[in-house]
Amino acid sequence: MHTELSRQSVVIKCNLEASIMTGNYEFYYASGLLSRLSEVALPEDIKPPALHTWVHETIEKFEPSNGQEKHLVHMLRYYHPDEDHFDDHMVELLQMGQNEDHLWERFR
Repeated sequence: MHTELSRQSVVIKCNLEASIMTGNYEFYYASGLLSRLSEVALPEDIKPPALHTWVHETIEKFEPSNGQEKHLVHMLRYYHPDEDHFDDHMVELLQMGQNEDHLWERFR
């Protein structure tokens, strides 16, 4: 349940090009999307501080190709993860983003 709601939230926010990320679940799915888009694999057990560092290094080099990608970068740039919260849902969300075949589609 957490995973599908987090995925839908990121997709809707990127399609509307509005709003911000509100939690680590969204952060992990969005980071998985960035991983997919930038073609850089991430370890599934990456913790929030290391993921945050990777995200910021990656978005400095990443060139968005559309409005959704631009908003994804915007949300990632300004999100500060809860560094003490990491669980199996985040692992699943990161993998979902990395393997996403239906970018920006609200429902699968």
